[in-house]
Amino acid sequence: MEDVESVIMNKVQMRSRDKETRVNNFSEVNLGYNKEEAQKEANRCLNCQNPRCVKGCPIGIKIPKFIEAIKNDDINLAYEIIREDNLFPGICGRVCPQEKQCESMCVKVFKGDAISIGSLERYVSDEAIKNNIKINNKKKSNGKTVAIVGSGPSGLACASILQSEGFSVTIYESLHKAGGVLTYGIPEFRLPKKIVDKEIEALVDLGVKFVFNAPIGLSLSITDLQSQYDAVYLATGAGLPRFMGIKNECANGVFSANEVLTRINLMGAYNRESKTPVYEAKRVVVVGCGNVAIDAARSLRRMGASVSIVYRRSELEAPARKEEIKHAKEEGIEFLYLTNPKEIIVENNEVVGMEVSLMELIDDGTERRSVKEIQNAIKKIDCDMVVMALGTMPNSLILNDSNIKTDASGLILVDDTKTNIDRVYAGGDAVTGAATVILAYEAGKKAALKIIDDISI
Repeated sequence: MEDVESVIMNKVQMRSRDKETRVNNFSEVNLGYNKEEAQKEANRCLNCQNPRCVKGCPIGIKIPKFIEAIKNDDINLAYEIIREDNLFPGICGRVCPQEKQCESMCVKVFKGDAISIGSLERYVSDEAIKNNIKINNKKKSNGKTVAIVGSGPSGLACASILQSEGFSVTIYESLHKAGGVLTYGIPEFRLPKKIVDKEIEALVDLGVKFVFNAPIGLSLSITDLQSQYDAVYLATGAGLPRFMGIKNECANGVFSANEVLTRINLMGAYNRESKTPVYEAKRVVVVGCGNVAIDAARSLRRMGASVSIVYRRSELEAPARKEEIKHAKEEGIEFLYLTNPKEIIVENNEVVGMEVSLMELIDDGTERRSVKEIQNAIKKIDCDMVVMALGTMPNSLILNDSNIKTDASGLILVDDTKTNIDRVYAGGDAVTGAATVILAYEAGKKAALKIIDDISI
């Protein structure tokens, strides 16, 4: 018989695919809770009178209430409660860093494991999809129109709220498929595209219109959109990759993580017969240790390469989710911490290795410790492909044909989501720089509420 204290203090671990076989395919690694597991985990929740977890959620999901509905096996109610604040629970339940947000605030962390809020949110969404549960509280049309530029999480969130409130919303997307980073950036084994498609489908059911292959700044200008719509929301993200500026960074075999992930996720390069294949490599070095770096490393491992991650700090400072690092290690990816690239070594302009310097941490009292180079501590790593995963910047295409004010790094300047241009709003990564899906969602929600306040009858 299971120890009672263990049941109370320890969370129900989510089942996952066998680590030896999953590196050979792109099937989702985490398998989710079944009914028994979900209810067992839900019953650990204390239903606090002052729920700290809600304060830790950027969009304020009523967490104890939906968990209580799970306890009572009322999935319809649980789904309805979540959807009051989050239109994309299947996405957020999978990719949000709950351990740094809602779960970090759970009172149970003081003695045991936090409630697995993300896993329970995913369970509710998956059950709702399986049982074809739909929530549609759309209000009567108010005759107002809004154009949204970009169909990533911020744009989708803004659209879902505005359309539900009676606005007529059209989303302009430069690519041929909706979802933004959800579609081209996050791999199938972490976020199946059928989940993204299903939650976008809910927007189509609401009446949101999509215009694809429409790069605003080329096909149409901001001025064009202003003349056609009552408001414009810029949710263009931050998709322009950063590089280090080290020697031979332009050699054949050096890529941004953006290109690698876009080719694999959006363009189908995981299929060996793809017309847009990913670069074939035997030994890959990925620079960086955020979620994008881990996604690129795990994807290329599945493409048959041996992969190492180099990161100038320690695992403690790594921005990636702990679960993703754990999964990467299980899949045979090597982590070289306190290691910083100095030069890419080439022969005939082809990558053959990387020269790195070893680093040491400085205890300077900051939360994210600084590093310095250890003198004369240089070594060589053999590789035939280098992937830079150092963060991203906003793409300037849309800004080149407008007078929208930006800061020195190209981020759009806003005052409570409003740009300096009348009736033009902005949010998400285009304003903050690369961040999480849920923070982009929060920005889209905030912009929607501001637009409602500004232009409603």
